[in-house]
Amino acid sequence: MERTILWGAAMPTIAKLGAIQIRIFADDHHPPHFHIWTPDGEALVLIMNLTVLRGHIRKRDLGLVLTWAERNMPLLLSEWDRLNG
Repeated sequence: MERTILWGAAMPTIAKLGAIQIRIFADDHHPPHFHIWTPDGEALVLIMNLTVLRGHIRKRDLGLVLTWAERNMPLLLSEWDRLNG
């Protein structure tokens, strides 16, 4: 798992889908969520219902990530718990 340091906090990359990165901050605020980073934008998504809380990325990229997230919900939840438990 790749680790990126931003603003003094570790933010492991949970998955890469081409140029898209899915990350979770350590010691982050609730509710449980993940960050999507693309060359064209960023978004923050709730894990439990896959709602975009803020940010904007291309619709095609969002669809790809949400499909991945649906299939990998246990991984997202376990990584959130590991990093923020």
